[in-house]
Amino acid sequence: MTHIARSARTAERSVAERATIVDVARTAGVSVSTVSKVINARDGVAAETYEKVMSVVAALGYESSLVASSLRRRSTNVVGVLVPQFEPFSTEVLKGISTATEGTGYELLAYSGDLSHNNVGWERRSLSRLAGTLIDGAVIVAPTAAVTTANIPVVAIDPHTGRTGPSTVEVDNIGGARAATEHLIGLGHTRIAHIRGRTDLVSAEQREQGYREALQAAGLPYDPELIRVGGYRAAETTDAARELLSLPNRPSAIFAANDLSAIRLMEVAAELGLRVPDDLSVVGFDDVPEAANSTPGLTTVSQPMHQIGAEAIRILMELLNGSTKEEHLRLPAGMTIRGSTAAFRG
Repeated sequence: MTHIARSARTAERSVAERATIVDVARTAGVSVSTVSKVINARDGVAAETYEKVMSVVAALGYESSLVASSLRRRSTNVVGVLVPQFEPFSTEVLKGISTATEGTGYELLAYSGDLSHNNVGWERRSLSRLAGTLIDGAVIVAPTAAVTTANIPVVAIDPHTGRTGPSTVEVDNIGGARAATEHLIGLGHTRIAHIRGRTDLVSAEQREQGYREALQAAGLPYDPELIRVGGYRAAETTDAARELLSLPNRPSAIFAANDLSAIRLMEVAAELGLRVPDDLSVVGFDDVPEAANSTPGLTTVSQPMHQIGAEAIRILMELLNGSTKEEHLRLPAGMTIRGSTAAFRG
């Protein structure tokens, strides 16, 4: 048994609680200042000593205090990803952020605020807890308000208020919604309904705008009776779907503002004895993994969610490196055609 292994075994009590820098120094047979130099990547440590200390760090599972390190260095080398909740869209964006962060020297902290009572201003409350002591910068998904008071660089994805405040990344909501509606018009549908998103989000307004623009361009009338609010949530979509599908002159096609609403819509249609796409064509928005796995597969507007996350990190890295340029990026949307849409059958 090596000296390090024997010493690590004797330090079990400390490890069970939490290994400290003193435990590492004692086990490695070096000074605390030497351990500090090693874990903070400072010069002045021989290669052999460095390897010995890092072996002990691994054996004891030692982690330096992130808060203490940040106070000493005024930096944590951690970026935060703040989300209102870990739903499919946020999860896919997070995958893009994670991949793009590799090789930057930064680690990621994914954080969801407490939205149990009031979600307005959740991002400001979260930033006040994290900024400066735990994270050096932040990507915020769907912030409810412009974050203008943060003392760290911030990039907002799909902000509620649109292109205001810090740098933003979003998809072309109007163009995507127009393409979704044009797809249904091209299949011969003329009575097309829309289940819109949350009333407080610019993205929901833009998707309804794209829907209305497509109708107008095709010479089809806009009928307020065919609009219902689904709030981007499956639960709220249930009533909206039942109301639309129970109309005396029900729509033959429905464009839902996101995939979760579209999938719930198809479930409600099945409960009412309607077949998709024979009796009802359905289009969603996002192209989350659940869209491909639904029955039938969901035709949807595809957001480049991984690219959205990657672009947000690119902008954030530039800000962390001293850039003062504010950037507002709008990425194009595409269409993914699956089995939930078909030609109008009269």
